[in-house]
Amino acid sequence: MTKVKVINKSKHDLPKYETLFSAGMDLRANIASPITLKPLERALIPTGLFIQLPQNCEAQIRPRSGLAFKKGITVLNSPGTIDADYRGEIGVLLVNLSAQNFVVEDGERVAQMVVAEFKQIEWENTGELESTVRGEGGFGHTGNK
Repeated sequence: MTKVKVINKSKHDLPKYETLFSAGMDLRANIASPITLKPLERALIPTGLFIQLPQNCEAQIRPRSGLAFKKGITVLNSPGTIDADYRGEIGVLLVNLSAQNFVVEDGERVAQMVVAEFKQIEWENTGELESTVRGEGGFGHTGNK
């Protein structure tokens, strides 16, 4: 288990894993009054959380599947990345893709956060890449079945 330092300036409990095998923790809106998102409108929703990730980690902010499916609410820059050197408040950039207004209430679970390790790369210039079965086949190349 990786330890992550956190400052919780919200009025809500810290995010937690809801089940034993959950990859993400739900983030809650920390707002003084409800925020109405009209169709196609976006807003940055504060969480009141500030974190210090280990150097080789990022936090990914992802939509909640229930909000996306039932209400048409998603994270606009999905997945949003929080870098290990960011120390500001975690905000969730929500967008309303439905035809109805959506009201964000204080304490509402608005997104999920997944912490993941990553590797930085170093470019190696070359004139040729190894061939594969797929080759240069792009979008839809592997078929419809």
